[in-house]
Amino acid sequence: MPSDLSYWLISVPLQDHDPQRMLSEISQKLLGDGGSASNDFGQLALPPLKTGTLESLISLSEELPKTELGFTQVVSKIIETLKALLNNDEKALAQHVLINEQTIDDYMLGWTWNAGKYRTDRGLREIVEVLSKEMTSIDNVMKQKLNSYNLAKSQLQQLQRKKTGNLSVRSLADVVHKEDFVDQSSEFLETLLVAVPKNNIKDWQTKYERLTSMVVPRSSSKLAQDDEFALFNVVVFRKVKEEFIQKCRESKFQVREFVWDDQIVDKQRQELEDAGSSEKELWTELLRLSRTNFSEAYQALAHLKVIRMYVESVLRFGLPADYFAISIRPNPKRTKALLAALTSHYAYLAQYGSSSKVQGKKSKGSGQDVEAPGEYAQLLEEEQFPFVLMEQYMVAA
Repeated sequence: MPSDLSYWLISVPLQDHDPQRMLSEISQKLLGDGGSASNDFGQLALPPLKTGTLESLISLSEELPKTELGFTQVVSKIIETLKALLNNDEKALAQHVLINEQTIDDYMLGWTWNAGKYRTDRGLREIVEVLSKEMTSIDNVMKQKLNSYNLAKSQLQQLQRKKTGNLSVRSLADVVHKEDFVDQSSEFLETLLVAVPKNNIKDWQTKYERLTSMVVPRSSSKLAQDDEFALFNVVVFRKVKEEFIQKCRESKFQVREFVWDDQIVDKQRQELEDAGSSEKELWTELLRLSRTNFSEAYQALAHLKVIRMYVESVLRFGLPADYFAISIRPNPKRTKALLAALTSHYAYLAQYGSSSKVQGKKSKGSGQDVEAPGEYAQLLEEEQFPFVLMEQYMVAA
């Protein structure tokens, strides 16, 4: 059964060259007895496409589902990007998932072929190739911009963590002061900063002087403390620095890599501001690009769907390739009633049976129909309706 979370694109043979009469009849059926009331629908204006040979149509019919899947994945990824940028704000998302500034409903229920962009004097396969190149380009551009934004966002988050984390990880530039260090020009002495777990403070105070030789006695002071760690300085001789660091590790004391710089606070503040500005700029660019590319990608997907519907219609109903098509947004509460109303209204088309791709498969010399092998077997297993039905991606709220 088709999903009520997608638009239904339905195609049947055109009768008496009168699409308005057919639209009026189906309108009465859907809005009347039986009830598919509150299902929104509109006529699809099908262009005069080139049919091509039966062999080319069968080939396209086999290839288009895979192409369609790729198109749908690109559209889905753009929507996921928009959701992430907008923090899953449904109202904000609705303002960005537009097709040429139209809502998706308005676009799908009043759909027309974009002849200026996709020329109908070309063959079907050529049009599909144009659509595929466009979608590949959109996907590549989105990947590049998204990667740039994610890198900038990651850098900003890293700098922010340094600003807000505990004393074992955060930046110490605004915690310590120049007077907490021995003269850096000293040839023999160096000040180290050590993050000590709160539960181990007494342990540090009693043993730091004996962790190695050549530790300056009474040189350690507590400089800061948070909920998890206390920060101490300690003065050691440079020659025992590496040994002292190793002994600290063994005792679960964490030596922080830090070199005092008179400009360090200003430098880190500027670094954080630059990272924030870069992330914000790329966020704006990615949001604008996602909005534009959603519109373009969704239109490409809709045109591919219509091509697939057209191909299946020719294979199902044959020539002349004149068809009447509608787009429906099903009411989730009335889906079964809608499908029943459509099936009843177009019951006269049951004579066409399954797709012609699986008809006429004869066994050599017998003249009898045989079970369709390979890819044709799947067609026989698919749910069949007296009309051609395609499902078009609907953006979930």
